Amino acid sequence: MPVADFTADARVLWRLLRGQPKEGSHAERLQAFYAPQAERYDAFRARLLHGREELIEELAIAPGERIVELGCGTGSSLERLGRRTPEFASLDLVDLCPALLEQTRQRAAGQANVRVIEADATRWQPGIPVDVVFLSYALTMIPDWASAIANAHAMLRPGGRIGIVDFHLPTDGNPLGMRFWRSWFGHDGVHLSDKHLPALRQLFTERQSSERWAAVPYLPGLRAPYYIFVGERTD
Repeated sequence: MPVADFTADARVLWRLLRGQPKEGSHAERLQAFYAPQAERYDAFRARLLHGREELIEELAIAPGERIVELGCGTGSSLERLGRRTPEFASLDLVDLCPALLEQTRQRAAGQANVRVIEADATRWQPGIPVDVVFLSYALTMIPDWASAIANAHAMLRPGGRIGIVDFHLPTDGNPLGMRFWRSWFGHDGVHLSDKHLPALRQLFTERQSSERWAAVPYLPGLRAPYYIFVGERTD
């Protein structure tokens, strides 16, 4: 790795070691934690956040569909959607952190069908039902994650799809290891749970899901648990 990249990573690692602030509103904590690392956010996390490309593929988004990403962060999903983006009827990118949304706005510049929205994923609604809602490593960062799932369900049309990729606590995981991951991620405001998948399966008809383990940068030998879920609103 080039020295400049390692130096930039070191600054991100320092923020991770310091952890997310414990005081202030959720929005204020996100801004304080991510503003100093926003420009290096994607490069560092590309080696940690696995399955995002696969989630986009599994959702099979078609031309003319309306799409919402809740917890869009820096808008890196625009790169994974690529040349298909202009074919969508609309793409709403929603997040609560101004520093990350500034990166999103730079990526979305000039794309008339893309809206960048600063809002709470548990309450914001698009106004008309949409075809697809997805969250990419965002659900674990939303304290009231159950409300975020319910909100996603409410904005989907009947037959609409939801897709989520995120860290979690697998039910068959080693208890000691699961305590480690809960504590390690929790320090930075990422709250792992074993309740996401059961809640999703209760609210949506499951179309595809898998549970996996991914390598962690600068921690050789350690692998963090994550899942991919794609479901459909059928009620």
